Amino acid sequence: MTRTIRVIICLLAAVFLPAGSVAQQPAKIPRIGFLSSGSPSTALGFSEAFRQGLRDLGYVEGKDIVIEYRWAEGKFDRMTDLAGELVRLKVDVILAPNSAIARAAKKATTTIPIVMANGGNLEGLVSSLARPGGNVTGLTNISSELGGKRLELLKEILPRLDRVALLVTELESLAIKEIKDAAPSFQVQVQILEVRIADDIEKAFEAAIKGRAGALAVISEGSGLLLRNRKQIADLAVKHRLPTIYPQILYMSSGGLMSYSANEVDMYRRAAIYVDKILKGRKPVDLPVEQPTKFELVINLKTAKQIGLTIPPNVLARADRVIK
Repeated sequence: MTRTIRVIICLLAAVFLPAGSVAQQPAKIPRIGFLSSGSPSTALGFSEAFRQGLRDLGYVEGKDIVIEYRWAEGKFDRMTDLAGELVRLKVDVILAPNSAIARAAKKATTTIPIVMANGGNLEGLVSSLARPGGNVTGLTNISSELGGKRLELLKEILPRLDRVALLVTELESLAIKEIKDAAPSFQVQVQILEVRIADDIEKAFEAAIKGRAGALAVISEGSGLLLRNRKQIADLAVKHRLPTIYPQILYMSSGGLMSYSANEVDMYRRAAIYVDKILKGRKPVDLPVEQPTKFELVINLKTAKQIGLTIPPNVLARADRVIK
């Protein structure tokens, strides 16, 4: 049998074989990169909320999707390298908990979609909330309600408050503007304390005390510097007996007095909706960044006792969670 005849026979056999007998290529299982600056234990509640959001949408982990976790274990300088690992794995989308992590991911890729679960400073990440314009979208914790509400809460627990210090890592941000705009309504003056490196934090507290600040507000930031040093900040606030309000619930586990923020667990669940849309073919540029709709107040009575502060009953009654 000549080679030509053998080829023809093989081709005819392939054509007339029953469809079911032809080996089917397994469908590609989408891969999601979960990039965190923390550890599995510190981020458990948030990662589980994200997985629950996926389950609510019908996904079964290990069957319909695979999640590739990368944990920096508190070493933020590893973040870009970990993002690079996810890029080399060719994940379909990267979940970035905040703006700082989204920036690290964006350094590693400008093509793989990045979904923020709780973005703060969005400068350099998106062109606008309505039209992100690149490969980053998701949810932001920035809301016009937050600055004024945080001042209102400080004023309620400290009726004679007339000077508030703001702990910031950048001098120009929407969060700072919101508080400055709201300050006259509460008859308080604002003192800006800029922190560029961790060594500046203690100096900032000394400046707050010297400036006669009656309270401190930590401002949500894009670098993650303050969040990474939250234990030092909470300890210094207790040391100087300075009532402090924080922009994220994570500060509360380190001994923070009070936080008023978007409901972060809800934001992680909603981040799953963005991931689902992207896996189904939508582009980040066509998915507007979502602002928070649910907020939560957390109060730490143990810290209040340490600094000699009594939280008014009407404020305690409004708290979503009280730490005793």
